[in-house]
Amino acid sequence: MNEYQTITSADAVARTGAIKLYDADGFEGMRRAGRIAAEVLDALTPHVVPGAVTEELDDRVFALMRERGALPATLGYRGYTKSSCISVNHIVCHGIPSAKTLRDGDIANIDVTVIVDGWHGDTSRMFCIGDVPIKARKLVDVTYEAMMRGIAEVRPGARLGDVSHAIQHFAESFRYSVVRDFCGHGLGRLFHDAPEVVHAGRRGTGPELRPGMFFTIEPMINIGRADVKVLEDGWTAVTRDRSLSAQFEHSVGVTEDGVEIFTLSPAGLDKPC
Repeated sequence: MNEYQTITSADAVARTGAIKLYDADGFEGMRRAGRIAAEVLDALTPHVVPGAVTEELDDRVFALMRERGALPATLGYRGYTKSSCISVNHIVCHGIPSAKTLRDGDIANIDVTVIVDGWHGDTSRMFCIGDVPIKARKLVDVTYEAMMRGIAEVRPGARLGDVSHAIQHFAESFRYSVVRDFCGHGLGRLFHDAPEVVHAGRRGTGPELRPGMFFTIEPMINIGRADVKVLEDGWTAVTRDRSLSAQFEHSVGVTEDGVEIFTLSPAGLDKPC
């Protein structure tokens, strides 16, 4: 049985395992944070090109956040030393920006989380670098649509399993696989919180969705098998068969009659490929 905790702007917040239900002030905070996270990726888009160095892109992410009065949630988080994650080709998630140069034909996920007045805006997008092969573009397209189909299931009274099933059913209809090792998560005034949002599952299962719940939906879809491994750096997760992987992520809130996406691109660049 899942526990729910109603949170007001005056309440102290800790990770207790309960699913938090935020009030109108929470929605306002998440709108600000989500918009800034999306604006950072919008401003970064012209620079994600062949020859771009991923650590230089990360430096630009930091500068863009600070210009907007935000802090990078990942910087210093559990020892992580960068302001973003940049995951290229067969890297599933948590790719560490480095001296690596993006090449023509690569696909890359860039994941950013901002902290704005204590609220977290978490989002990621796939970027197509130069002339990308058709099979890679198709994977990107399917992954984006899988995320959006999951988001479309969010409404009061639905279950998280409804979201999971919609994503899994769509991705597997193209013979792709859904990564199980990583999942979405609750957020708000905490970076990671209950509930866990898995991207494969059965309808009618999992926690009930209630107004005021905030969480991410961020499916990772592989062309090959779902199996992943984490490299010796303790962060970088890759496909075991070195097949291509793609991911998109939005932060959402359950409203009284549906869903609000907090991290939509103001410039309409939610799917930059």
